[in-house]
Order: sequence, then C-alpha cells, then structure tokens
Amino acid sequence: MSSTGDDPTVCGGRTAERITKVDHVAFAVSSMAEAATFFRDVIGGTFLCGGDNDETGIRLTHWMLPGFKLELMQPLRSDSLISEAMRRRGPGFHHMTFLVDDIPRTVEALRTDGCEPIDTDTRLSAWSETFLSPRVTFGALLQFVSTDLRWDTPTQDYTCEDVLAGRIVWRDYIACVREDHPIA
Repeated sequence: MSSTGDDPTVCGGRTAERITKVDHVAFAVSSMAEAATFFRDVIGGTFLCGGDNDETGIRLTHWMLPGFKLELMQPLRSDSLISEAMRRRGPGFHHMTFLVDDIPRTVEALRTDGCEPIDTDTRLSAWSETFLSPRVTFGALLQFVSTDLRWDTPTQDYTCEDVLAGRIVWRDYIACVREDHPIA
C-alpha cells in the first residue's frame, strides 16, 4: 500500500505540516446541564463559551480542562446534525479538531496524502473547516480548522447558565444574545 491513495486508510505526512495543534475533542451529550455540571464540578473545567446553532440544531459549550479543551454538543431537535449519530451510537466521543494554518492548503495536503476531505467550508475567516470521515480514520471524525479568532479565553459577556437557558445563539461563529431571551 502506498500513501498516494491505494488504501483510503493510509495517509502520508504532508498534512502533518499544516497542523499547528490539537484544539479540542468533542462529546455528544443528551443533557448539556448534566454534562456541564460534571465537567465543571468534578473535572474542574472552566467555561469558555457556548450557544445554540439554530442552523444545525445543536447547543454547544466549550470548556478548558486540565491540559486541553472540550466541546460538548447537545442535539436540540430530532433532525439536528448529531441526532442520527446519537441514535446509532449513543452519547460520547464525536470528533477531534486540529488547528491548521490554511484550509485550502490542508485540503490539498490531505488529497496529496491520499485522503479525501469532506464538507469543506471556507466562507468565513472566523471558522474555515474540512473533515475526514470516520470511515477512513479508524472510526473517529477528524475536523481541521483555520480561524482568525481566539477560542481559548473565557467569555466575560455571558455565562454557562445563559447558554443552558437558550439565551445565546451562534451567528457566523459569533455568540449573540437572542432578542427574545435577553440576559438579565
């Protein structure tokens, strides 16, 4: 087998040159409130940011844990982006995200390494992404992201409780207060 594409599970090393660090791992959860309590109170996580993505039907929270970042994802409706996966596999590990220097160059490197990226989106500099399917990565969805924003600093604009109450919504990767759910 070569690294040029004869076997879809074997990739070469050009992609590694694009990766700057592992950004986070993500878990799909049934109850954001229960998961937030566990990762805050038991594991010692610090809430970074979060909100509802009405387009994908997912509530997200990001947590700084000792040594790495965690994203929690809860489906808000039966047709959400993660609902089917949760029906099949239940809650748990969903994906791992790598920060890269440039998405178009990462896509090119992945293809050169014999891996075909999926769902590439480069519309916004705040969050450009591409993925490798779990079918070619030994069961784990891998996300590659380039961003011009910092995602590792706790927000001062709202709380985890605001996210849990549905008061925060993501619009173009910016957390916004819902007009119909103002923060007290």
